[in-house]
Amino acid sequence: MIEDSELRDLFRIESSEHLQAIESGLLHIEKDPDNVPLLEELFRESHSLKGASRMLELYDIERIFHRFEDILGKARTSGQRLTSAAIDCMCKSLDAIRKLVNEATHGERANVDVGAVLDVLKAADAGDAGGIGAERESATDAVLFADSGSEENVAMSGERRSSDAGSAGQIDEMFNVSKAILGGKAGAEQFVIETIRVETRKLDMLMTHAGELTVAKVRIARRYMDLEELQEKWDQIHLNFKKSTSENSLLSALLEQYASQLENVVGAAYEDSARLDFVTGELEDGIRSVRLLPLSTIFNLFGLMVRKLSRECGKEVELHIEGGDITADKRILEEMKDPLMHIIRNAIDHGLELPQERLAKGKSATGHIRLRAYQSSSNVMIDIEDDGRGLNLQAIRRSALKTNLWREEELAAMDDEKIMSLIFMPGFSTSTFVSDVSGRGVGMDVVHANVKKLKGTVSVSSVPDTSCMIRIQLPLTLATSRVLIVVDNGVKYAVPVEHVQKSYSLPWKDLFTVEGHLATMFEQKAVAVARLGNLLQFKRKDFVRAEKDGAQQKAEERSPCIIMEVNEERFGLIVDELLDEQEIVLKSQSVLLRHINDLSGVTILGTGEVCMVLNPVDFVAELKRQATESASSAHAVVHKKQLILLAEDSLTTRAQMKRILESGGYEVVMAVDGMDAYSKLDTRPFDAIVSDINMPNMDGLELAQKVRSHKKYAKLPLVLVTMLSTDEDKKRGMEAGANAYISKATFEQKLLLDTLKRLV
Repeated sequence: MIEDSELRDLFRIESSEHLQAIESGLLHIEKDPDNVPLLEELFRESHSLKGASRMLELYDIERIFHRFEDILGKARTSGQRLTSAAIDCMCKSLDAIRKLVNEATHGERANVDVGAVLDVLKAADAGDAGGIGAERESATDAVLFADSGSEENVAMSGERRSSDAGSAGQIDEMFNVSKAILGGKAGAEQFVIETIRVETRKLDMLMTHAGELTVAKVRIARRYMDLEELQEKWDQIHLNFKKSTSENSLLSALLEQYASQLENVVGAAYEDSARLDFVTGELEDGIRSVRLLPLSTIFNLFGLMVRKLSRECGKEVELHIEGGDITADKRILEEMKDPLMHIIRNAIDHGLELPQERLAKGKSATGHIRLRAYQSSSNVMIDIEDDGRGLNLQAIRRSALKTNLWREEELAAMDDEKIMSLIFMPGFSTSTFVSDVSGRGVGMDVVHANVKKLKGTVSVSSVPDTSCMIRIQLPLTLATSRVLIVVDNGVKYAVPVEHVQKSYSLPWKDLFTVEGHLATMFEQKAVAVARLGNLLQFKRKDFVRAEKDGAQQKAEERSPCIIMEVNEERFGLIVDELLDEQEIVLKSQSVLLRHINDLSGVTILGTGEVCMVLNPVDFVAELKRQATESASSAHAVVHKKQLILLAEDSLTTRAQMKRILESGGYEVVMAVDGMDAYSKLDTRPFDAIVSDINMPNMDGLELAQKVRSHKKYAKLPLVLVTMLSTDEDKKRGMEAGANAYISKATFEQKLLLDTLKRLV
């Protein structure tokens, strides 16, 4: 029996599919013996199962399929047809193989004489070589080949067989042995299909329906509560009637009967609700478990990538994988492939040092990346850690300052943890060189965006010259979610409870102002507070909050508040009402709402109302944006267009590049080659140079070298845009002094503009 349970299950599924395909193919080839493509397919199926058997050291199965290949190989290369007798023999040997597979996957003794099966198949091979035909009444006659349909050859082979009784007797004996081995007809055995393959879209559809059932469960539970309330009212009415009336016994008995019937209905409703609750839970858990896949499904994709990238970067890297057997929803695996790839690429390119640099630091020449998964009660955690140089906090501060989103004093006030989290900002990169591998400022932004889409969080920690670790936390399920229903401006919203730290009634006296923004104290720390409606990008105009008179407003002097926590950052949301907590089915928003960042989806409440599910992650960014606008409003300045020097010898390309740059808001001065560009450097205060490489008089590499050799232009950003795209070309561009290298073969307008935005 195969010891490894995962390999055992995989082989059971694979062998079942291959055997079914082979058996079906043999039956078809009997009707269409000249179908060469089908013979090829049969040969491939046999070869695949033979290879899988050898890998798992199932040598008996391998030996049988080796004979299969001999027979099929001769049939497809010699032009001879497989006779019905040959096909009958091969089908019978498949029964033996199934018993051997069952032994390997379930541990039940097969009791198959493999030697006898091989002899039967060998007889077919020998019969083919001798040109022997076959004519017998029994369906289990000897296995022979007939030359491509020639009646004369068939007749001659029949004569030869009749004159060789000993040979025929041996073949008959082999068949008798094989019958005894296989136990005759297999009709008495129970036919069981243990595994099936299902399209994932069908599972998605079932999960959606199960989610709708959850909504129905909530609604029925509410109906039961309504019935209970109705029963209490009826009992009270009945009691009052009995006290006030003792004369009409008939009416009293009738009311007693109604009360009893109502009690029975309420009891039945409770039982139905409880049963539906149980069945719905079991159904959801069952479908959810079917959708679960091991993380090794994507983890194992990164080995070759690490090997290739490490060689391109001239580094020695080993990838260590742990927790590949942890399972997660298939959508999580689909959405997390690219983020994990970007993190590993950044670790190789930015984090791990070159071998000589590592040795100088007392490290091993080989860098290590550890990809680890583990599971908590409600989340899947993925850690990606490298033992490289760690994050350069000063470089992150300098890059953040270039974005103009923070002032220098704000960055100075941030702790190390907040500084490190800036690497997830859109377009952020500390790389001084842009290439196809990294430095474009898109990798970690992709990580953040995809994790946010999955309702997860991502954080980073680093120790200088020792390590850097990125931790991703994801929910176990994406189909259903628990939310807190709130009301603001007359509109109901759903807030995911995983981000809720506390919900309470906040006294107005506890609010104070910090730098023009409301705040309150929570766990001895000041947290920003904002009204939900002021953070939303969309404004509902169809609901208007009812105005309160002065006396009512003064009497309340407090507002419902939710303390939220996102990526270890806390803030408060003020709303009009806190309703209740519910389990909801999350549905993706329509095309019209997809551009709105504040929403992660929509749901249908138990009341039938459509409710928008909020994404608290976006509120953090909005709070920061508002704070930045408020702080910078007093320092507003008028910005002039930035000036780009464009060097390109092709007239068409030059015109197109000029349009692209001007569409990005830049003023452009054009040069026809490197020499023309260098002569124009002193004429205007340029903010950057964009240049081709292959140009007459002076090419782009020479231009870059001359620019860098001039003290005045040593730090002037320079971007090379060229058809040369090999690793050696990129290396030459970097050595010449370019800040970015963009290949025209994969050129994207957005990439050029994003690169300039980061560099200028």
